[in-house]
Amino acid sequence: MKYYIIAGEASGDLHGSNLMKALYKLDAQADIRFWGGDLMQAVGGYLAMHYKERQFMGFAEVIFNLRKILGHIKFCKKDIEAFQPDVIVFIDNSGFNLRIAKWAKEHGFRTHYYILPQVWASRASRVENIKRDVDALYCTLPFEKAFYKSHNVDVNFVGHPLIDAIADRPQIDENEFRKTHQLSTKPIIALLPGSRKQEITKMLGVMLSLVDDFEDYQFVIAGAPSQDYEFYKRFIKQDNVSFISNKTYDLLSISNAALVTSGTATLETALYKVPQVVCYKANPISYQIAKRIITLKFISLVNLIMDREVVTELIQGDLNKKRLKDELTSILDTQKREQLFLDYYELEQKLGGKGASENTSKLIYEAIA
Repeated sequence: MKYYIIAGEASGDLHGSNLMKALYKLDAQADIRFWGGDLMQAVGGYLAMHYKERQFMGFAEVIFNLRKILGHIKFCKKDIEAFQPDVIVFIDNSGFNLRIAKWAKEHGFRTHYYILPQVWASRASRVENIKRDVDALYCTLPFEKAFYKSHNVDVNFVGHPLIDAIADRPQIDENEFRKTHQLSTKPIIALLPGSRKQEITKMLGVMLSLVDDFEDYQFVIAGAPSQDYEFYKRFIKQDNVSFISNKTYDLLSISNAALVTSGTATLETALYKVPQVVCYKANPISYQIAKRIITLKFISLVNLIMDREVVTELIQGDLNKKRLKDELTSILDTQKREQLFLDYYELEQKLGGKGASENTSKLIYEAIA
């Protein structure tokens, strides 16, 4: 069978790579062409476009780069037509993927969606478009199934792929890791400022402003695979700061606390049982637009899944040095940490067990075989 997979960002690349592995196990003749990144490329298939070439964050940034985005959409359609896949599998990345899904359905292609668009956050009216344009839906968050059911849409809850991604990783030797990356013996506060340049620019400065106030800890920046050290270097002014690229999971596994940009990283941090403060600051125009569209009580996946505040979210103006220092101090306190560990355990139970990639690949294969 021929599979065309479209993923964006580092998280989509991770989940896409595991889905591809599962598909190759099921289908020995699988021919996979994809939009993704290095992890998917390492599995096999043919990379049509790397996600690094199309990273835009927020409403304003999309508008400023509209011509480039339209060019990518045009290229994608032509590429699909030339490949003639048996199924197109969309992974997250709704702004781009829903446009392609509409066109693909109109042109007779089978369309499946894995890691669904967050229509529960805003513009629930898009559910009707998804129902019209997508043949099969695979949700990874427990509350999504009920949301779609309320809109008379059937979805398959397959579990969350992060459970697999984390459980399957070998445990690292902490002493060896510290030695390799020239880290001291001080406890670690991990900084996860996001993967896009716009995110990093807005988040990293305020995160690093705390370094001198926590001298008993060392701060380590988790570098995204999409950015090189030269970009991060401009923000680092203190000595007690280290940088480690593309080793976020290893870093989290030995961290005492983390400052995390809202997104998938908040869930990854929770699954590693690391106390965290969630940070978010957008372009002012993008933020004002988002405020009028998004109807959620929370922005982090941790709080959304738990349906209550488990981790503190510092948004826009609240993301300042004083508030961040207070919240970091709080999660370093023993009593607060113990409560977070209990909440994180409950969160993991809600996400289900292992097997999201295998469950999804089986459903896709059976639908088109």
